Amino acid sequence: MFSIMIVVFVLGYICIALEHPLKINKAAFALLLGVLLWTLFAFINPLALPAGSEYPQDSGTPFLTWLTHTALIEHLGEIAEILFFLLGAMTIVELVDTHGGFGIITSRIKTTKKVPLMWIIALVTFFMSSVLDNLTTTIVMIALIRKLIDNQKDRWLFGSIIVIAANSGGAWSPIGDVTTIMLWIAGKVSTLQIMQGIILPSLVSLLLPLIVLSFTMKGTVSRPQKDVNKEHISLKIWERNLIFFMGVGLLLFVPIFKTLTHLPPYLGILGGLSVLWITTEILNRKRTIAEQGQFSVAVILRKIDTSSILFFLGILAAVAALQACGHLAMLSGNLEKLPIEGQAKYDVIAMILGVLSSIVDNVPLVAGAIGMYDFPLDHQFWEFMAYTAGTGGSMLIIGSAAGVAAMGMEKINFIWYLKYVTPLALLGYVAGCGTYLLMVL
Repeated sequence: MFSIMIVVFVLGYICIALEHPLKINKAAFALLLGVLLWTLFAFINPLALPAGSEYPQDSGTPFLTWLTHTALIEHLGEIAEILFFLLGAMTIVELVDTHGGFGIITSRIKTTKKVPLMWIIALVTFFMSSVLDNLTTTIVMIALIRKLIDNQKDRWLFGSIIVIAANSGGAWSPIGDVTTIMLWIAGKVSTLQIMQGIILPSLVSLLLPLIVLSFTMKGTVSRPQKDVNKEHISLKIWERNLIFFMGVGLLLFVPIFKTLTHLPPYLGILGGLSVLWITTEILNRKRTIAEQGQFSVAVILRKIDTSSILFFLGILAAVAALQACGHLAMLSGNLEKLPIEGQAKYDVIAMILGVLSSIVDNVPLVAGAIGMYDFPLDHQFWEFMAYTAGTGGSMLIIGSAAGVAAMGMEKINFIWYLKYVTPLALLGYVAGCGTYLLMVL
């Protein structure tokens, strides 16, 4: 069963990649993959019990059934945090969009030339993701390019650049990426040191793909046309501005909330959503019944792409099954056997883990490394892993939370991304690795 789980994971991954040729939504494959892997998990003897668990001898429940349920509940809690965060962030962004808030930004971006627009979008994303996190930033920026670009294939390319920029920008900030947050909270990296040590490699990993695209990308983008048949309710400028700045401010408050309270980010995002929800309900009191329906959060929630959230659930559940069964721990143990001596061995391990993070979730990979190695604060291995685990996920569209969000929102084709974007992301990743290693010589 242990080996069968790997085979099932690979087959499920292929089905997700072939979503367009098969004409079956990737969320369906992801959910089936998650269920199958946990079902297989129930029939084998796992390598370790979940931390703090104790089998109740008088429960009447078979041991493996109890163990599977215990492990599943433990991982489901971590998955739910991501899903609730995603739901809250997407709703806030949709609220701002419905109230015309993004017009404040789009009205100031005059250029329709692809290359200058690409640089603007990429650099804004890079620095924004260091303050927010890469997932929230991706959701915001995808919503923004929908207002700037009409052609879907153009949006796929710009959305892919947003994924690379968000992952690169999140890697050098202690609050920009979940793996960097893990290293920071675990006392492996310090704030100032990680920013100084990783910002240049992270920037290189974005700039190189941008430079390549600057020579190959030509033409202009067309702006979306307003639907003349749709009734538009004009909002007062102060209302539009209020919702925009409140929405952005509440998103920016999430990392501050986490730092001050040490509570999970999803609580901050849900708290922010509740404040914005109450504000919009108060503003809605002055409108007619028809107008209230357009701006009501209850109506806006129906616009959220539920299939994307279910896709997240399936993928994360599948990876969690591999983690609970010990596949990822076994992988880390095998990497330790590399026939290389000294610091070079751990540099290679960090680079390999970065590449693997484009296939499986980077969180369990980093968690495994934290448990395996006892290097001191700000050791080169921890710094380098912050870069590789953060940026490596850009090499595949489902290799990071930012990529999965972009894929769900814009229906980006896995094979298209593999063909046109993966080589650019790999080039940037390798260049960033080289930059960091040259810096520490």
